Amino acid sequence: MNRQPPFLAAIVPAAGLGTRMQSTCPKQYLYINGKYVIEHTLSTLLSHPLIKKIVVALHPNDTMFASLPLAKDPRIFTVTGGKTRADSVIAGLCAITEFDWVLVHDAARPCLRLEDLNTLIKKVLLSKQGGILATPVRDTMKQSLINNDKISHTIDRSYLWHALTPQMFPRSLLLDCLQRAIVEKALITDEASALEYCGYHPRLIKGHADNIKITQPEDVALATYYLTHYK
Repeated sequence: MNRQPPFLAAIVPAAGLGTRMQSTCPKQYLYINGKYVIEHTLSTLLSHPLIKKIVVALHPNDTMFASLPLAKDPRIFTVTGGKTRADSVIAGLCAITEFDWVLVHDAARPCLRLEDLNTLIKKVLLSKQGGILATPVRDTMKQSLINNDKISHTIDRSYLWHALTPQMFPRSLLLDCLQRAIVEKALITDEASALEYCGYHPRLIKGHADNIKITQPEDVALATYYLTHYK
């Protein structure tokens, strides 16, 4: 008997205003290499044959997305995002109940390599708890004194990783963990941290360090370079 491939859905939280960018528009609508940042981001996800639906969680006052050519792609749907990332992801999860697996990817991470996306999907589908793209920490890490800018000590970086996206999980498991974490007021900074809070151990899948998130003004030049030379 031929088994159907595990079709996936992706959620792209894009409801933030990007205040740290010191820009007049949200960072997902910065223009780089002939496209808006979010267009670069979505194009990579759309190019993967197993991703059959993408849900973009938008700010209630967003007036830009509907005008983009990609917005007319039949695989792309939108929902209204929430006040927090977790709220936006939950809104997306509730719109894709027919899918067993989901990827969550930052709207402002336009440099994702298709090879990394392939590796993540291939390896995480063998897991019951999901996994994330990540890169090992290379710099020396310092711990400061509490409420102070003085060094307390150096942290052993041997087991430290930079968390990236996409992050991929069974849809129902991610939804349950996010909802529990919100009710119990846990600190949730990404989707994996919700699973960690609930006692799970998602896999770390090594990706490329050029999969940067545009957060600060200087990130734009770096993203432009990566998009020019590696995509």
